[in-house]
Amino acid sequence: MRAGEPWLNWHDRLHRQLLQNPQLLPKGATLLLAVSGGQDSMALLGLLRDLSDRHHWTLLLWHGDHGWHPESGRIASDLASWCQTQQLPLLISTSKFSTTGSEAKARAWRYTELHQACEQLNLNSPANPCRTVVTGHTASDRAESLLLQLSRGTDLAGLGNLHWQRPLNATSANDIRLVRPLLQFSREETAVICQDLKLPIWTDPSNEDPRFDRNRIRQEVLPVLEALHPGCSRRMAELSERVSQLQDTQSALVTLSLDKLKRQDGALQRSPLQQLPGSARRLLLHGWLQAQGMPALSARQLEELSTAIGPSQPPGERHLAGRKRLHWCRDWVQLEDRN
Repeated sequence: MRAGEPWLNWHDRLHRQLLQNPQLLPKGATLLLAVSGGQDSMALLGLLRDLSDRHHWTLLLWHGDHGWHPESGRIASDLASWCQTQQLPLLISTSKFSTTGSEAKARAWRYTELHQACEQLNLNSPANPCRTVVTGHTASDRAESLLLQLSRGTDLAGLGNLHWQRPLNATSANDIRLVRPLLQFSREETAVICQDLKLPIWTDPSNEDPRFDRNRIRQEVLPVLEALHPGCSRRMAELSERVSQLQDTQSALVTLSLDKLKRQDGALQRSPLQQLPGSARRLLLHGWLQAQGMPALSARQLEELSTAIGPSQPPGERHLAGRKRLHWCRDWVQLEDRN
């Protein structure tokens, strides 16, 4: 804590959580915080700034100016001025997205920019590398994501898709992580944190734009559900956490099982797969393909492949994305490059 600053319940909650899971934000780490200027990211910044002396972190800030609305440039400028008064180093990336840009494209752009920022920081300071990107996702985001995934159609993985940490770029060979330490806090709580810590907030007008699915879930769907069943957002976030933990358990068990089924070149024994229930065969097939760098298949594709390599089915093959071919004979299932 900074001299003269009070130790609040918010600090205590996050500090205890980090003591229980020290690998989430390791002591002495260089952290790159994604700061939009909204209440969630400012609450994250305030708490990590106040706890940084105890955990010996080096804090660096990044802001993405999407250019979606006329105020975006002003927000970036005002945030930069405030960071300068707080002696907080801030990097700003500016995008050329139009106001019709999609949420998915914007998210992909942000994570690409954050990844490049880490790589550049590590080139400039190899002795103190930055391997952790931190975002202000909350329990409220988890509830919204769960509803979005349910409405689009998903499996269990989609219901627990906001993990505490994951690789920032799944296709990169480096070990830069994306960490979400505020998943135990709600959006209502981050607003109070900003008040208690006297932090400024810059409201992004695009957060009210009904063209974005998440905004309509937040503004129209969740208020109705909360009126019907108060506390439902918290319960949905807790369900997402339990599903996320289930995924971690499944992932560990899948890794152990695949180690037993694989030969040296990575091919899978087909006979043991055929003896499994279809759900278990799909799970192993999904884990095996992901371990070989394949993009995730849809539930329908996995079901078709699981059936095709299952009991009483002849040898065959399927062409997959990335010029890959899944080939199976009587004894083995193998992923090959297409000529």
